[in-house]
Amino acid sequence: MSNAIQLNQAQNRILAIDFFRGFTMFMLVGGLEGLFGKVDPDKSGAIVLFFGQQLSHVPWIGLHFWDLIQPFFMFIVGVSMPFSFSRRWDKGDSWKKTFYHVLMRCFLLLTIGWAISSSPTTSNFNNVMAQLSVTYLIAFLIMRKAIKWQLLVSFALILVSDLLYRFWPVEGFNQPFIPDQNFGSWTDMVLTGSLNHGHWVPFNAISTSAHTIWGVIVGMILMKEWSHRKKIQTLLIAGLIGVIIGFTMNLFIPIIKHIATSSFVIVSGGWCLIGMAVSYWLIEVLNFRKVPLFFAVFGMNPLFIYLLASSLRTFFGRLVNPFIYRLFSWSNEITITIISTIIIAAMLWYVCYFLYKRLIFIRI
Repeated sequence: MSNAIQLNQAQNRILAIDFFRGFTMFMLVGGLEGLFGKVDPDKSGAIVLFFGQQLSHVPWIGLHFWDLIQPFFMFIVGVSMPFSFSRRWDKGDSWKKTFYHVLMRCFLLLTIGWAISSSPTTSNFNNVMAQLSVTYLIAFLIMRKAIKWQLLVSFALILVSDLLYRFWPVEGFNQPFIPDQNFGSWTDMVLTGSLNHGHWVPFNAISTSAHTIWGVIVGMILMKEWSHRKKIQTLLIAGLIGVIIGFTMNLFIPIIKHIATSSFVIVSGGWCLIGMAVSYWLIEVLNFRKVPLFFAVFGMNPLFIYLLASSLRTFFGRLVNPFIYRLFSWSNEITITIISTIIIAAMLWYVCYFLYKRLIFIRI
């Protein structure tokens, strides 16, 4: 039996959760978004263009697969929370003690997120870790409430955000769906003193707290003594409803990831639920293990790999690219880029596997 399966059994873990988290981390740090950066649209087929488009952010309005990665991350953190905190509470930790732990974790997430995104002269809070520091705290504060109250809070946050964007009275920042002229841009200006962040805004943390809250609810559902069928049906139906409603809302409220509009939060939340349902079905019902374990290893040290992935990719690239460019000099630039990306991603995976085999898990 592999160490991964033993670890999951020992900690009563659900491998589908580790797979979902690992897949998300792999997409975040694997460098796949650069695979199609050198593709010539005039010389590429429809399939290549499709994948190139899906592995890039929408410039403003719309939704690509790549726009779902951050919601996936916020969501899966929430899914893990009921498992993590229930173990702490079962061991006798008080709510007050865990609350202090959460506050310290959120402070560190915010500080690290700000630090790695900022320069010596500019500040930037538009970072997944800084955003998570807010969503994690909000989700924790209500996670002991009944599911109906958690849902109410999540939709209230979405509604309040939408209203602020529509009715913010400050001249120059009262166009809800115009880049750099909306309420979120105003919060960016207040916090950082500039708008040079690609139209991304730190206020996203409020509306996207729904993703982490919904993740907590899913974690609670997965902990229930329900049949696999009931769990999967619940997630799938809720997910499909979210996707349908979100795309329907797009007729009135555009889907914009940069400012996390209500339509974006709901449609991406629906895809999170569908992704979790499919993962659970493949792994816990059909008992697929080998491929999920590959991704699960990536998710065992999410903080470590997120912080160091860029530096490690650069280092590994300097090691392997001189060989790749010479060995495949007969090929084209796109093929060389694909080969390089795959090899460097494999080296990143081995770093995670090395830590995992030695049961080294870096937490804050």
